Amino acid sequence: MLTSLHIENVAVIERADIEPLPGLNVLTGETGAGKSMVIDAINAVLGERVSREVVRTGSDEAKVTALFSDISAHTAGMLRELGYSPDEDGMLLIQRTISSQGKGSCRINGQPATVAVLRSVGRLLVNIHGQHENQALLAPEKHVDYLERLGGLSGLRAAFADAYREYTGLRRRLEQITMDDGAKARRLDILRFQIEEIESAALRPGEEEGLKNQRDLYRNAEKIAVSLAAARELLSGDEEGGGAIPLLSQASGELQQAGRYVDELAELSGRVESLLYELEECGNDLRDFASHLDFEPGELERVEERLDQIRRLTAKYGADEQAVLEYLEQARQELDGIEMSDELAAKLESDCRKAEGAALEAARRLSQARKAAAADFAQKVGRELAFLDMPGVRLEVLMEPVALNGSGIDRVEFQIAANPGEPTKPIAKIASGGELSRIMLAIKAVMADVDDIDTLIFDEIDTGISGRAAQKVGFKLRQIGNIRQVICVTHLAQIAAQAHHHFLIAKSVRDNRTFTQVSPLDRAGREKELARIIGGEPTPAAVEAAREMLERTENGK
Repeated sequence: MLTSLHIENVAVIERADIEPLPGLNVLTGETGAGKSMVIDAINAVLGERVSREVVRTGSDEAKVTALFSDISAHTAGMLRELGYSPDEDGMLLIQRTISSQGKGSCRINGQPATVAVLRSVGRLLVNIHGQHENQALLAPEKHVDYLERLGGLSGLRAAFADAYREYTGLRRRLEQITMDDGAKARRLDILRFQIEEIESAALRPGEEEGLKNQRDLYRNAEKIAVSLAAARELLSGDEEGGGAIPLLSQASGELQQAGRYVDELAELSGRVESLLYELEECGNDLRDFASHLDFEPGELERVEERLDQIRRLTAKYGADEQAVLEYLEQARQELDGIEMSDELAAKLESDCRKAEGAALEAARRLSQARKAAAADFAQKVGRELAFLDMPGVRLEVLMEPVALNGSGIDRVEFQIAANPGEPTKPIAKIASGGELSRIMLAIKAVMADVDDIDTLIFDEIDTGISGRAAQKVGFKLRQIGNIRQVICVTHLAQIAAQAHHHFLIAKSVRDNRTFTQVSPLDRAGREKELARIIGGEPTPAAVEAAREMLERTENGK
């Protein structure tokens, strides 16, 4: 449910705050006061396309913020699939900024979002129905959803979806292994060559890194040998003596002699002796390492060739030795699969036929349930249309058989006949803007208990109606408002009088600038506004008529 709407610098609205409540909320005001701007602001924050011209003259940007509460579990689940979720209190904050330079930003609970994602989220939360905004009613691919929600067919639809998913999965596997003999022979040749090439290399994980280290050693062996010889000479000395080890050995001997008389020197002698042993170990290690520098002249060439072989394989089959070996295993499995494809194909064909039969049976059950729901739907919508003073309009649900697909075996489309005796035609080709809104109102009245959308907005639903028809439209909006939050822009007192909550949109001029304010009305304010709508001026007679309208609404008449 839309809990609050904050608007800044949208056309003539410098700043406005609206806090719709549960029930039917109506917005009224003089022509040009800015009612359409409120709807434009809601469209903007729901991710619909808006022009930068919507930014108030003299402002750098327009901002719209909408807060939604009591998000349903179903809607919350769909939001999570889009990467967003309500906070722990079930609240969802949506913000959109439109720059006068044509840029902007979107946020959902503080997280950045694209306009496309914002639009997807918005359509989970609000339905806007205006003269040009009944896309769901005009799009035949959406009509089947109405039937299934009304008929409570989610279980049958899920069962069909599972069966169809099983069938299409088996069909894809069958297509993958089914190929002509020439293609099969070519693929076998390729796989056998690749397997032979990798197996003959006898790769070991980590081998490349070890070879690179070995290559660096061989390439710099002479420099390393010179450094090792110098280090050994400094440790062990030469023919003339010197060297750290002989000198340290002499020092250790002297300290041992002195340690006979002074305990502290005996301890120090032990420490020096330990250093001596460590240096002697270092000398032995240097000697051992130096022995590794002796290698055959062709050894470096062998290492380079091996590295080149590994590079060729990793360039073709994977980033490193492990990836190449994993590719080898996949190739072996594919080879086995192709070589056994005839047997596997026969089994898959049998499984596929069974799965297709199961999917068709599930689709038939779903189709029968849809037909029953369609008859009930058409009958109920017909009653609502008659109540809304459209008794000559007839809605039928066209169901045509089609090949098995992800939706079943039906093509569903709502069609209407605008006058008695005329054939039905697609809604888009028959209904005017005002008729579309009333048809959608009739459908929403039928589906109020099962609709997933918590907030419905009707703009210009009163186009082309007056008198008793307007009163009935208002009554129906109020009836839906008892179940869903409804926001309606209207010019008719008969509709405004049915509201649970009434907001006045008024404009004023200050310093040669136009400003729009949105204010909630109390009982006296409602009587005055209804009187203005009725007679243009709130005369005593008009106020009395407005009072009577409100009293009839309160008394359920």
